[in-house]
Amino acid sequence: MKLFKKTYWLIYPILFTVLFLLIKNFEIINNTGLQILVSTPITYVLSPKAKIVQKQHGEEEQIKWLFFKKVINHKI
Repeated sequence: MKLFKKTYWLIYPILFTVLFLLIKNFEIINNTGLQILVSTPITYVLSPKAKIVQKQHGEEEQIKWLFFKKVINHKI
């Protein structure tokens, strides 16, 4: 979990690249612009969301992801 807290921001570009290459390799859409337009919103929905929240002991970053049931807290 510590590794995820430090590297969650890498998921978005990796997920975008994987989706883009999948669409390109399976030739679902031939136009590159449309491939980007399709893979970008899917990546946004599937990527983790980070939000800064004020707590009594200071600021904390909350990370929510579609695949995790719990919210991950990370001190700033």
